[in-house]
Amino acid sequence: MSKFIVSRDKTYRGLLHAGALASALTAGVVVQTPAHAADDTALEEIIVTATRREERNQDVPIAITAFTPERLQQQNITTSQDLNGLVPSLTVGSVGQGSRDSQTFTMRGQGATFQSSPGVVVYFNEVPLPAPITLSQQGGPGNYLDLENLQVLAGPQGTLFGRNTTGGAVLLVPHKPTNEFGGYGQITGGNYSNKQVEGVLNVPVISDTLMVRLAASYQDRDGYTHDVTFNKDRDNVHNYTGRLGILFRSDPIENYLMGYWAYSHTNGTGLIAKGFNIEGLKGITFCSDNPADIPGPNFITAPCDTYRNAIKNADALGPRATALSIDEYQTTRTWGVMNTTRFQVTDELALRNIVSYQKFVSNYLYDGDGTLLQQNDTGIPAGYLAPGYVNGTPANFPRDDIKDFTEELQLQGNLFNSDLVFTVGGFYYDQKPDGINMGSSANYCPANFTGFCPANLNFSGVHNRSKALYAQGTLDFGLFTDALRNLKLTTGYRYTWDQIDGFDQQYTPQAPPAPAGTVKCSSTNLTTTDPADCYFSAQLRSQAPTWIIGLDYKITDDLLVYVKESHGYKAGGFNPFSVRPETRTFTPEFVTSKEIGIKSDWHIGSVPLRVNADYYHTDYKDAQRASGDANLATGGVGAITLQSQAIIQGYELEAAIKPIPQLEIGGNWSYTDGRYKDFNWNTLAPVVDCTGRTIPAFGIANSDCLPFQYVSPHMYTVHATYTQSLPGTLGNVVFFVNYAHSSAQYTEAKYIPAEQPGATLEAFGLVNASIDWNNVAGSGVDVGLYATNLTDKLYRISNTDVYPAGVLLDWATIYGEPRMWGARVRYNFGGK
Repeated sequence: MSKFIVSRDKTYRGLLHAGALASALTAGVVVQTPAHAADDTALEEIIVTATRREERNQDVPIAITAFTPERLQQQNITTSQDLNGLVPSLTVGSVGQGSRDSQTFTMRGQGATFQSSPGVVVYFNEVPLPAPITLSQQGGPGNYLDLENLQVLAGPQGTLFGRNTTGGAVLLVPHKPTNEFGGYGQITGGNYSNKQVEGVLNVPVISDTLMVRLAASYQDRDGYTHDVTFNKDRDNVHNYTGRLGILFRSDPIENYLMGYWAYSHTNGTGLIAKGFNIEGLKGITFCSDNPADIPGPNFITAPCDTYRNAIKNADALGPRATALSIDEYQTTRTWGVMNTTRFQVTDELALRNIVSYQKFVSNYLYDGDGTLLQQNDTGIPAGYLAPGYVNGTPANFPRDDIKDFTEELQLQGNLFNSDLVFTVGGFYYDQKPDGINMGSSANYCPANFTGFCPANLNFSGVHNRSKALYAQGTLDFGLFTDALRNLKLTTGYRYTWDQIDGFDQQYTPQAPPAPAGTVKCSSTNLTTTDPADCYFSAQLRSQAPTWIIGLDYKITDDLLVYVKESHGYKAGGFNPFSVRPETRTFTPEFVTSKEIGIKSDWHIGSVPLRVNADYYHTDYKDAQRASGDANLATGGVGAITLQSQAIIQGYELEAAIKPIPQLEIGGNWSYTDGRYKDFNWNTLAPVVDCTGRTIPAFGIANSDCLPFQYVSPHMYTVHATYTQSLPGTLGNVVFFVNYAHSSAQYTEAKYIPAEQPGATLEAFGLVNASIDWNNVAGSGVDVGLYATNLTDKLYRISNTDVYPAGVLLDWATIYGEPRMWGARVRYNFGGK
């Protein structure tokens, strides 16, 4: 059997399930199989190191979804969004934000909350990627270049090491330098004028001692949403990335130094306008259907048909065109240096140290309502506005400018012939502003004053620090008696200390007859001529233990059962978009998850079959839920983080079979059931809640009945890979096809569907396919064709969710990519 090594010694995902396989108990380990293994009569054996030692994936009591480089290429997975629907219980989307680059993971009902630390952390080379404050984004472009593998782990993480999370982890493992000279160069072209060039060069400078690996890529692709105002295509791609790795070995030391750099500049996101809250606009006298209320264009009140016609125009343009009031753009610059040192103290003990420094800078503008009207416009600097607008605001500073430092020290042990393995260590994380972070927005502007409303200005900074000590080990009871061989106990404990410090200065310049230079503070009802009077700050400290305890038993070489319970914790945060003093901080969230499952390999005659299954039950306390907020007294519009109590349970199933040596058929299915136990919140305006009653302003609304946010309850994917060897040295041809389906997903935090139109993203299924001819006539050349969303399915991936009274009174949506197709040519030389 061929083997593929998955280098991963971070946290892990697990789950277990009781009952017989015949009763279709669900599965959680999704193993993606390299196409080149299809010549073997057995299913691919994947070797993982999730427990700090190399083991068959089927022997490890951890649920891991692993993608090989071959599978990443076959499915054209180049961004996080491409993973949506391919992993059990995992959704990926923009979570209500106006940026397509905000590709956020939600796993088993837990994920990102606006302005809080990620619920699912993305690790690159064992280091968490920078996570900005104003968007739920982690890292920049180019992270999927030259990966050794990609792994997805579900459930509470952090007892082994790394940043503590409640939802899970996504691990991007880059290829390390090897002792063989080689590499590849690849050119890709496709529709929407897609052009991609990437290459890798691996050089053993000193054999077995000093090795260097260089990888670089460039992509430029036109957008697929045309903005008729500025005659530009939104949703385009334009980025560069580079990476350098240096590996040094001299017993007993191994040192791996890696640096990366990436830059992206796009025309922003093609938000599509869908509606205005006419009754809400009437309530604040922005519009009226009564001609007597509309004395003239110099007054605030406009005909409500002004807003209705804007939506009619958007509907006429369709889902692939828009008419924006802002010439959107988004830039992201990120770079980092990571160093991993391993010192082998004895044959049984080793020290590892992982240190990193990373920088992230981004700036962006987006038109939140998707029309020429000036409602919910984020960023309005001069020079980026529709013709006739005069209220441009200088934007001299980025939206996010942060720097990250991490340090992690581990002692690893492997004692008693591997009957006892353990890791003890400490972790330190420090993310802070590296300059002024600034934003501007026009949240409410009457239609009659479009282009003239002053911008709300926001200057803020958030400093997050986390310290932790941890220990985890696995004991094989065979140490004491052979009768208990292969019965193993895993225990882990971690204690984390978090501190968050933040400040904000947010205000709106006042128009005459207010005195020149007068501003109104967004979080208080103060009008002043000194913006410094609008400054506020807050500090939040929290600390908590997390732990794991589990048993696993290898009944036979091909059947593993396991059970565990784990407790996770995620820190609270500072809210720089608070518009009321009582919402400036929010508290931590906690989960306790019970899991049970199996991993099994079988044969039907000579046909190999793999079935893995798991069930989990999670008690979710103080779940963080971000939503829009407004201070009716000041006119300030911002955000609030609410907290609720919930129960999440689910099933996951993975299976694969090779009816003939050339053909593999596989797939996975998951069911996620999230239910709120207690979810009450204070209203700002009258709202209908789960009781069916209209709750008045400043009352308490009940949202217990809502579907769980950012969860597709039913998800499944089916794939087939067929490999045909050609005569002689002509190479082989690999056919791949995949269908992934996600059920409807509710995106709103607190409002029932009647109060938040568009909050339910409709169910959809996507077909991806590829065909590759590898090593054409023994030349080292691979050629291939690919297509994603082959049927050109129209589907939505995000909704703005700011429609209700007291919020922003509009809604717009983001559509997923249309059909993308192309061809690629790769030349491989030497060893890769």
